[in-house]
Amino acid sequence: MRRSLLARLWPNVTAVVLFIGFVFPVYWMFATAFKPTGDIISENPVWFPTDVTFQHFRTATGVDHFWTYVRNSLTVTVLAVLFSLIIALAGSFALARMRFKGRRGFVIGFMLAQMAPWEVMIIAMYMIVRDASMLNSLVPLTLFYMMMILPFTLLTLRGFVAAVPKELEESAMVDGCTRAQAFRRVILPLLAPGLMSTSLFGFITAWNEFALVLVLNKDAEAQTLPLWLSSFQTQFGNDWGATMAASSLFAVPILILFVFLQRRAVSGLTAGAVKG
Repeated sequence: MRRSLLARLWPNVTAVVLFIGFVFPVYWMFATAFKPTGDIISENPVWFPTDVTFQHFRTATGVDHFWTYVRNSLTVTVLAVLFSLIIALAGSFALARMRFKGRRGFVIGFMLAQMAPWEVMIIAMYMIVRDASMLNSLVPLTLFYMMMILPFTLLTLRGFVAAVPKELEESAMVDGCTRAQAFRRVILPLLAPGLMSTSLFGFITAWNEFALVLVLNKDAEAQTLPLWLSSFQTQFGNDWGATMAASSLFAVPILILFVFLQRRAVSGLTAGAVKG
């Protein structure tokens, strides 16, 4: 009986420890953002804010070009996710439904593109953008972000399209729908979990990207929020309160999006990983 109790207990204890390990850094970030500077630099850790302050948030949002960073980040992230979904929808349907020469090699190529670290191409990216006279522009960022998230989006949606029975599509076409209408009216609604999961992944990837914008866009008018996060580290030290406040604001859109898409995103990631 004792052995059975231990067998049931240790998974729960492990889950609680892992939960604390993952959640505590997030809590510490948000808590530090509301602490007075004295509590932040105190030798003894202050676990809970003793005197809540919003000064760090005012400092974080009061930097030059803050709203420009917000607009640029939203623009390149949303457009990159939207373009990748449009291309991946057409590509996933072709890979799942059609048989053509080189199909297997095409899929393997996308898998390799997904595994390859894109940082090794950053010099080539810079040279291409420089030669095209498009430095300090949001257009190259949007295109590169789209290419970064496209392999995962395509391969995941391919699994969802393959999981939809062909008979549903054929029945719609018998009833008078064209192939495009059958896709739009029958298959597309069934792809909602996959669209949610890939959108969430793409948003997080593009939203967090730092190195590429740092290399391509030196002009503050063309920079994004990840560079804003680094603006609180100077040669005189780090403003930890403003850094944590900025990090909290930076994480809020992703947290909201995850909470909104949580159920569909989780089911989408698991289903897309094993089907097709």
